[in-house]
Amino acid sequence: MVTVIVGLVVVGIGDYVFFDGSSSGLDKNTVLAGDLLIVLAQIITAVQMTVEEKIMKRYKIQPLQGVGWEGIFGFSTLTVLLIPMYFIPWHLPASSDFWQERTSFEDTIDAFHQWGYSAQVLVASLGLVFSIAFFNFAGLTVTSMMNATTRMVLDTLRSIIIWVISLAVGWQKFEPLQPVGYVILFVGIWIYYDLIIMPAIRWMVAKFGLKKYFAKGSSSEKERLLGQPDYLINNDKEDKEASS
Repeated sequence: MVTVIVGLVVVGIGDYVFFDGSSSGLDKNTVLAGDLLIVLAQIITAVQMTVEEKIMKRYKIQPLQGVGWEGIFGFSTLTVLLIPMYFIPWHLPASSDFWQERTSFEDTIDAFHQWGYSAQVLVASLGLVFSIAFFNFAGLTVTSMMNATTRMVLDTLRSIIIWVISLAVGWQKFEPLQPVGYVILFVGIWIYYDLIIMPAIRWMVAKFGLKKYFAKGSSSEKERLLGQPDYLINNDKEDKEASS
């Protein structure tokens, strides 16, 4: 997990170091603030995933049922919050490329008008709803079958796909540190899922008789290095605790 985090940090640092605000009119402090907000959002997401895992495994909730309850709660909460948000005054900066006629923090009435006048906006909104629903269902399925940590590790692969697509369509410029960060990220994922790197280390240990050099380590450390990968060990422990 440490390697995965280091890889993501390198990607974020690359975005800050090689940032060129001449075209967007933004400065580095704005980019840094955005990166810090992303880190805060990831912390909140990690807490959410952990709580979801605890609730699902404690009350034996199925993934589809969990997605349904989350959807009902989210819809109800936002429906109530959209009412005061409509009356909160707010306007985009004058330099913004997006033209804003009304000065509401969240203009729900205008959103309905956009759906009625633009089929593209309506299709995009419906597509977003279905994609998020399937995304949450897949995530809760991984959580129920394995654990929240595995779900978050897999979730980091999304940033790689987004990065590749952004480069392909010209939404983002190539920055040298980003591929380095993604390589580190891939190495961390391989280590976590016991792919390529750890099997190669175990093969070398067995081939050249190096097990004696790990005799001084604790049993848990040797188990992690020479035995099962972390996520399998964690699953075994959780199954034992659940059965007891």
